[in-house]
Amino acid sequence: MKRILSIALLLVCSPSAWAHAFIDHAEPAVGSKLASPPGAVKIWFTERLEPALSRIQVFDSQGTEVDKRDTKVDPMNGQLLLVSLPAIKTGKYRVTWRVVSVDTHVTNGSFEFEITG
Repeated sequence: MKRILSIALLLVCSPSAWAHAFIDHAEPAVGSKLASPPGAVKIWFTERLEPALSRIQVFDSQGTEVDKRDTKVDPMNGQLLLVSLPAIKTGKYRVTWRVVSVDTHVTNGSFEFEITG
């Protein structure tokens, strides 16, 4: 009986049972300064994402959303979320994200990058 309780406790307390999707890395990189504008913002997460419930938004320094509002999870990599950008100008941009991992945990955050021209 003790063995069964020990196994059950290990399963309940295992890290995967409490998994959340956090940023692994992003393009453009968090806090980066770029000479030319990117065509998209791509964020790789530590868990697979629910496509219908995950989004990225990109805002200029005035708070206007500048992305193409076409957020999608890459069909070849369920951990990659991306949104397209039009030709954006020199300035600072704020990226916000909200994702739901396949285990239903919600995480969100933001970071900035700058186009120096």
